[in-house]
Amino acid sequence: MTKRILIVEDDDDIASIEKDYLEVSGYEVHVEEDGAKGLSEALTGIYDLFLLDVMLPNMDGFEICRKLRDKTDKPIMLVTAKREDIDKIRGLGYGADDYIAKPFSPGVLVAKVKAQLAQYDRLRGTKKETKRITLGDIMLEPDTRRVWVDGKEKELPNKEFQLLEFLMEHPDVVFSRESLYTRIWGLDSLGNTSTVPVHINRLRETVEKDPANPRHIITIWGVGYKFKP
Repeated sequence: MTKRILIVEDDDDIASIEKDYLEVSGYEVHVEEDGAKGLSEALTGIYDLFLLDVMLPNMDGFEICRKLRDKTDKPIMLVTAKREDIDKIRGLGYGADDYIAKPFSPGVLVAKVKAQLAQYDRLRGTKKETKRITLGDIMLEPDTRRVWVDGKEKELPNKEFQLLEFLMEHPDVVFSRESLYTRIWGLDSLGNTSTVPVHINRLRETVEKDPANPRHIITIWGVGYKFKP
């Protein structure tokens, strides 16, 4: 999908150079000349990176950056004629990811834009949302192998964790002892299906408030077991 870039720049010549080089590099570009209008477009449009001039009519780039950073984690770059470190520090303090000082090489600008977009995609790729299954007062994270009951973390051996995970993934579905044994221990496992109720009882000891009268791990006599939310 083509990346979209918003340029907020009141100098027509500079905006034209930025737009032309970025479009040649394969990006879709929109330009706003006014600071306030630029902020409005940034907040309502769909963009992958924001390229903001610092000196703008009605609202400067620092203020746009500050307001944008409260709403998005997309890359923000500042374009400034000022070379003082204090201005660079100020921009970074407002949440800018990078800056480029005028006069600049269009090739350097494109390289910086590519670098910021690539870094954002890498970071987003590592921020995988942890899968959680929450039913009643039990919360389970399959990837981290963690379980909480009423907000308190509990330790479960591997097979008991697998049993709980499987049952919670299929709430209110009744599974026979044989079916659970096949799914958790595998067809080639040594032993017999009598191990299933042993592990069910151990599981209840950990996750049920009253193991003798379980609320969640329910026995359906003559049929099997199910998880009741």
